Formats: sequence, structure tokens, C-alpha cells
Amino acid sequence: MSQPEEEEPAENPTVGSEPEPRSTSVNPRAVCGVCKRLYREPKILPCLHTFCSDCIGQLEPFSVPPRGRSGEEAAQKDRAAAASVTVLCPECDAEVDIPQSGPAGLSTDHLALDEVFLETLVSDGPLGCDLCGEGVAESRCDVCSVNLCGFCRQAHRRQKRTASHSVQAVEELKARGRLCRPVLCSLHPAQELRLFCQPCDLPVCLECAATLHRDHRCRPAHDVIDHHGDRIRELVSVRLRPRLERLEESLQKQVEISQESLQVRVDATANEIRAFARGYASAVEAHCLSLLHRLEELRVQRRNHLHLQRAQLQQALLDVRGSVEFAERLLSCGSDAEILSAKGVTLRRLTSLAERGCDPHPAAVAPDDGGSIYFMPREPAGEVEGYPVVGVINSRTVDVSRCTVEGEGCQQGMEGQQEHFTLVCRDSAGEQLARGGEHVLVSIVHRKKKNCTVETTVADSNDGKYRVSYKPEEAGEYSVWVCVRAQHIKGSPFILNVKRKFRHHSGTFHCCSFCSSGGAKDARCGCPGTMPGGFKGCGHGHKGHPGKPHWSCCGSTVEKSECLPQSIYAAVSPGGHLRTVEL
Repeated sequence: MSQPEEEEPAENPTVGSEPEPRSTSVNPRAVCGVCKRLYREPKILPCLHTFCSDCIGQLEPFSVPPRGRSGEEAAQKDRAAAASVTVLCPECDAEVDIPQSGPAGLSTDHLALDEVFLETLVSDGPLGCDLCGEGVAESRCDVCSVNLCGFCRQAHRRQKRTASHSVQAVEELKARGRLCRPVLCSLHPAQELRLFCQPCDLPVCLECAATLHRDHRCRPAHDVIDHHGDRIRELVSVRLRPRLERLEESLQKQVEISQESLQVRVDATANEIRAFARGYASAVEAHCLSLLHRLEELRVQRRNHLHLQRAQLQQALLDVRGSVEFAERLLSCGSDAEILSAKGVTLRRLTSLAERGCDPHPAAVAPDDGGSIYFMPREPAGEVEGYPVVGVINSRTVDVSRCTVEGEGCQQGMEGQQEHFTLVCRDSAGEQLARGGEHVLVSIVHRKKKNCTVETTVADSNDGKYRVSYKPEEAGEYSVWVCVRAQHIKGSPFILNVKRKFRHHSGTFHCCSFCSSGGAKDARCGCPGTMPGGFKGCGHGHKGHPGKPHWSCCGSTVEKSECLPQSIYAAVSPGGHLRTVEL
């Protein structure tokens, strides 16, 4: 039988294949976390999470805006950013940099490849021989990473180049559960990475050391593994392992225990809230019943008051109607003697009725139809069963005798100027009402000129206050009538004194005609007096002179005063001479 020609071994026979998604029993260390398949060219990200090279290449770039760097540091970081791409790790969301060469520039995860091969040994059916492709694989060469049938295994042993390779039985590998495969050079697949280039910080094969790294210091891997392995072990055992234990302890004590305490506290608080809600609902229901009971009491009180008011109005109506009918019958049917004999009693009765019902401003009194009863939902109402509640029934009505006015505009004003004062409606306790809507009537009449009235405007502020505005056009004394529900408030009618508008002097504040003329020698007075020295102007001694400086236009002796027309003291004569007249 001829010996088959031995093929060149491949570093990873599974690389490039497209395995189907595995079942849930597959070793998770052999499955990519992105595509959920067995690893294909597994690459290690800087965060030490492994994914397929294709899966890493499909990650969307992640960029962060610069933070205002400057100088050489900014230039270095900009060059580094241009040479690499930042992505988010699908496992931990860490920001990791992908080299400019792409995922191929990342380190290969050979442990993941071992797990993939071990998974194929365990889960797949009989393996075929990688050399002849016909027989069933019984062994595997650890160096060449190929599966061998019995015949090819013998041929593999007879080859001088592969005679020293370690060949192990497939069944033994399956039973062992752990696979150690040699790491082969990507440039020289037949060469194992047995050397380490210290300047390049890379494992290399013999051929790479003789060609690409011949000027570098390359040492056997087993000579440097202790040094680099010790660094990793130191970081793990001295710094990270204790931190890992602290994190686990914190997770157990501070998180899990706190979560249990949190749940206990939340459950207890929820029970408190439910109990509070039940108690509050009970208090609100009790408050509601109390409000309805109070409302019923008000209805009965107002109804009784309306019945009484109705009886009084009916009696007043009967009195006036009977008196009017009697007086009309007396005048129409009675003789002179009969009228004169009944005159006294009739006049007394009619006068009494007229004075009792007479009002200077007749207006319909607003009936008590319940409009003064209203609900205030936001008003504090104290506590019920220990719970604060809101909502009260306001039944306060206006008491005319308690109403007041505020502001000086009710007592004094100025001719031609806008004036105002405020009416405050109060209840029987003297408290200001919190609502408006009352029937308010304000009238301002001149006390001497009955046909002289002032137009008024009443503005309801809807808070118990009413702003009264007016503008008097003539000075004098006025009567201000303020009525609420056709009744005078206390103090009404008020006396309003309207002053004249301030008038400035048009004359000269002087002591005599000569002085007031500025020393003019031809200034002449109406009197025959003359000044010594031949001047015609009079001095201070003539009749009617006030004896002191005075205004020539009105005669007022007060320099800073108002010019009043009715007190004109001096005037200028048509001839241009100053004339002093006696008041």
C-alpha cells in the first residue's frame, strides 16, 4: 500500500468555518456573546472580553467630544484617535480602542480556540481524518493541529520532520476535558511560537527571529515566562484578588442584605400608607357628614328667617294698604266736616307709615335666597380624628351697621381731580367678607346746590371691598351717601369738602405802588397821595394800605399762598397806573 502524501498542517482548522448555532448545552466559553455561535477568529478586546473578529468589525464607532485639550497632549491624543477607532464593548459597555488595522490587530484568544476544538470533539460525531479525508480520526497531532486516522498516524510517525510531534488519542482528549494546543506563527504556520522578542514584546517563531527580528534580543519563551507570569500573578494575587473578595463581600452584605432591608422597609411603609389612607378616608367621610349637617342647620335657620320676613312684609303691606284705602275713601266720600274731624288721626297714621318706610334711595332689598351660603374647599377646617381636613361652609352675611369706609377721599377732595375711597363690607362680628356681589349705592350731592351731583363709579373687588371713584367739577361741601342693601352704613351721609384748584398769583408782591413799579417816577396811584421828592406814586400811608407787603392781584399778605379771586386787593388800571383800592 502506498503511503499518502502528508499535507501541511493548518493552525486552526475551525477558523473560517461557519458552524451553526449550538444548543444550550454548549460550553459558554466557546460561544461568542454577540453572534451566539462558536468563535470564529476570536479576538481579545482591551477590556479582556473575547468576540469574533467579524462581530468586532460590525460594532458602531463611539466618539466623545473633546474637552478643550491644548498643546502636545492634545496633538498626541488627536494622532491616537486618528489611528484607532473607539467602540463600546458589547459585554461591559467599556470604551475600547480598535487599532487602525482593524480587529486583525487585536490579540488572538488561543484559549477560546482550545475551547472551540474541545467542543467539536465532545459534541460532534466521529471526526474525519484531516489528511486522507477517508478514515475516522483516532488521534490528533498537538503540533500540527490535525486529526489523524490510524494509517495516517503511522505515516505521521515515519516522517522525519514530524516524528517527534506529540500525538494523542482523540478519546483521551475527550476524557481529559482540557486541551493544550501549540500556538503557531501566523506568518509561518509550520513553526511554533517558541521565542519572545523583548524589544517588540511579541512571541515569535524561529524563522521570524532569524529574519524579521534578527537584530533583536530574542529569548526562549520558557526563560521569560516566569518573569511575565509573575507580574500577572502579582497583580491578580496581591491587588485584584483581595479587591475581588471585598467586592464579593460588599455585594453580599451591602447590596443583598440592604436589598432585603429595603424590601422590609418598603413593605412596612406600604402598610403605614394603607392604614393612613383608611384613617384619612374615614376622617374625610366624617367631615363630609359634619358639613352636610351644618348645611341643613343653615337651611332651617334661613327658612325660618324668610318666614318671619314674609310675615313682617305682609303686615306692613296690610297697614299701608288699609291706611291708603281709608284716606282715599275719606277724601272721595267724606264731607268737609267729616274730613276735618278725622284729619288728625289720619295724618298721624299716614305720617307714621311714610316715615317708617321712606328712604332717600329706594331700592329693592336683596332677599335672603341662600346666596350668602357657599362652600370654600381649600379653607383649613382643623382636624378630624387627628387628621387635618379642608373645606368649610361660609354663611356670613353683611351687617350694614358694621360696614366702614377707608381713605381720605370720603372727607376731602380737590376740584377737577380724580378721587376715591373704599367701602369695606363686614359681618356681624366685624370681620371683612371674603366675597362680593352686594347691592352698593353711592351718591354725592352738593349741600347748597341740590342740582349739583357728582358721578360715581363703584368697582367690586370680590373680596368684600368696593372701590368708589369720583371727580368733582366744583368746589364746596357735599353729602356722600353710602348705602348697602338700601340702608345707610354707619356715619352716612358723610361730609365731603372739595377744595378749589390751587391758583397762582398773577400780580406782584409789593409794599407800595412806587416799589412795585420798580422805582418808576411816573407811577401813579388811584389816590391823591404823593411821595416826598416830587414822585407821584403813593407810599405806605394812604387809606386802605395794609401796612405790610402784599400781592397786588388779590391783596393777600402771605407771599406763599393761593390767589383767591374773592379777595382781590389790587389791580392795574387801564391807563397803566398802579391803583390801590380798599377792600
